[in-house]
Amino acid sequence: MKLKIVSPKTKIQYESYYFFRWKLLRKPLNKEIGTEKDLLEDSSIHRMVIDNNDIIAVGRLHHNSSNESQVRYFAVDENFRRQGMGSYLMEDLENLAKKAKRKEIILNARENAVNFYKSIGYKIIQKSYILFDKIQHYEMKKVL
Repeated sequence: MKLKIVSPKTKIQYESYYFFRWKLLRKPLNKEIGTEKDLLEDSSIHRMVIDNNDIIAVGRLHHNSSNESQVRYFAVDENFRRQGMGSYLMEDLENLAKKAKRKEIILNARENAVNFYKSIGYKIIQKSYILFDKIQHYEMKKVL
């Protein structure tokens, strides 16, 4: 494997990035293409782990305030889970937040991902929303 973390740059890379997000995060919930995006896409930092141009993980970072960043739309291909890819990408996103002088990162973790985030230092703040009336999320935070 030749892993690297990159930001999408070309139209084709962005299309692949968003399709990956939809395929992993929205398609299993029977949601249409387009639901994998929100109004903060243009002002966010998009990152993906690639192996020979194949996307294996994605994540997005945006800044909520001068102290706080937020990770959203984080997903790792099922075939690459429990191999350190998620930790690898989260470390990159955390480093980007630190470079931007942010003091903490928040995220809303799906119930099945809470233990992963705990393992890399995030703490549960509270139960948050239920996505599409199906998936409980938990607000989590890590001080950088």
